[in-house]
Amino acid sequence: MHTRFATLAGTLALALAAPAFAHHGWGGQQTDKTEIAGTLKTDVNVSGPHATMQITDDKGQVWDVTLAPPARTQNAGLMPGIIPVGGKVKIVGNRNSDPKKFEIKTVRVTYDGKNFDVYPDRT
Repeated sequence: MHTRFATLAGTLALALAAPAFAHHGWGGQQTDKTEIAGTLKTDVNVSGPHATMQITDDKGQVWDVTLAPPARTQNAGLMPGIIPVGGKVKIVGNRNSDPKKFEIKTVRVTYDGKNFDVYPDRT
C-alpha cells in the first residue's frame, strides 16, 4: 500500500511539473532585441500555447514568429485575419540563440502603422 501511494504521488508530481518544464519562457532566446521586416506568409494561429505566424524576409528566409499566449495576443488586438497574408510587417523581439533556427519570440508586431504589443512590458 505504501509503495502504491509513493508511486501515485510521484506520478502526480511529474504530471503537475511537466507544463512548467515544457514552457521555456524567454530561455533560449538572445538577450538583445532584433528587428525583422517581411511579408506575412501564414495568418496568425491562436490554437497552441502561444500564438504563431510566419513571415518571409527580403532575402526569402521564412521565420517562425512566436507570439504571446492566445488570449494575450488577442487582447493586444492581433487576431487571425487582422493582417492579410502578403501584408508587410515589422517584428521586434528576441531571436532564438541558435543562429541556425529562424525563430523569434516577439514583443511587438507592426502592420500599416499600428503596433500590436503582445508583451508591452518588454517593449
